Amino acid sequence: VQLQASGGGLVQAGGSLKLSCAASGSIFSINVMGWYRQAPGKQRELVASISRGGITDYADSAKGRFTISRDNAKNTVYLQMNSLKPEDTAVYYCKVHQLIDYWGEGTLVTVSS
Repeated sequence: VQLQASGGGLVQAGGSLKLSCAASGSIFSINVMGWYRQAPGKQRELVASISRGGITDYADSAKGRFTISRDNAKNTVYLQMNSLKPEDTAVYYCKVHQLIDYWGEGTLVTVSS
């Protein structure tokens, strides 16, 4: 399974970005899809996840600002990020679980103050 993430970039505080991550390859039933992030000098952390049935989970820092969604027909997961803050600056990684975990390469999100 290969993952291709896109949508990162530079945005001012208070702005919005939408990340996408498309899975391809030997796909038969992807279970959980999620977004993680890693800021400089910090550990990678969960931002949000979504089950195949649409059950979502968010980090406290993402609640009320970020929305995760998925299109099972396209094997794609999205992360709509609103009201971005400088502390959201990080490399964002998508992860999917199909028997094992697969990680994307990451996309950089930079929020300027």
